[in-house]
Amino acid sequence: MFAGTHTAIITPFRDGQVDETAFRQLIERQVAGGVQGIVPVGTTGESPTLDPDEHLEVIRIAVDAVAGRLKVIAGTGANSTSEAIHLTEEAEAIGADASLQVTPYYNKPSQAGLYFHFRAIAESSSLPIMLYSVPGRSIVEIAPETAARLAQDCDTIVAIKEAGGRVERVDQLKAVLPDGFEILSGDDPLTIEFMKRGACGVVSVASNIVPDKVSALVNAMLAGDVAKAEAIQAEYFDLLNTLMSVDTNPMPIKAAAALMGYCSDEIRLPMLPLGGKNLEQVRALLNKYSLI
Repeated sequence: MFAGTHTAIITPFRDGQVDETAFRQLIERQVAGGVQGIVPVGTTGESPTLDPDEHLEVIRIAVDAVAGRLKVIAGTGANSTSEAIHLTEEAEAIGADASLQVTPYYNKPSQAGLYFHFRAIAESSSLPIMLYSVPGRSIVEIAPETAARLAQDCDTIVAIKEAGGRVERVDQLKAVLPDGFEILSGDDPLTIEFMKRGACGVVSVASNIVPDKVSALVNAMLAGDVAKAEAIQAEYFDLLNTLMSVDTNPMPIKAAAALMGYCSDEIRLPMLPLGGKNLEQVRALLNKYSLI
């Protein structure tokens, strides 16, 4: 269902409001770049600083702009179970294809709490669900055994985005998850290593600006052409790595998109627009790859 490249798409702003025109143009670039889907209002889409109405409006625009050409995996997770249920039900009514459910952040729930949280969301909607384990943001990691229990008990929980930065997690998950349950990399630089171990694709930040390159890499891996994929990664490694390491996501990718003329660099507090040496590093990188 989720094999391929899915872009964790940024949410462009102008004068404090969602910039619908820029957002639609970003989506058209994703279609042209050959990705399989987009993930609006995830971490990269600044979901924590969008109010519920804005959150759902971004999903609505995405569904309308995509018009069936890509999958729309709506970020509808929250650290409140009732809020996650509400957003997921509304996203399903809007026409999203699936839901990305982040591990509740700040609350620091137990594994049992995670299980009942995700199960309650799954029971509220018929949307396919991709779990999202990102301990760097949420502290708590989804244990492989918890993921396996959810896969067994909830027919709609069918995938996980793994963004813990450890390739061995793929082996741990594969050991306990049922056949057909899909694992996707949440870290661009680790995509090849994840896919060598059985992941089926990536939820990518870099594909906001180079969707064709990320798609080519992932498609090569899916076709078994590891050498081609590794050649693409070697060529673009500096870009893939810097966009995730120079500063906190989504600051670097939004700065890159702004430098390329896709949108403004406006970002919501407590994030700030990238500046100083970090901005110059991103600018130099885009020049290196002839992207500006």
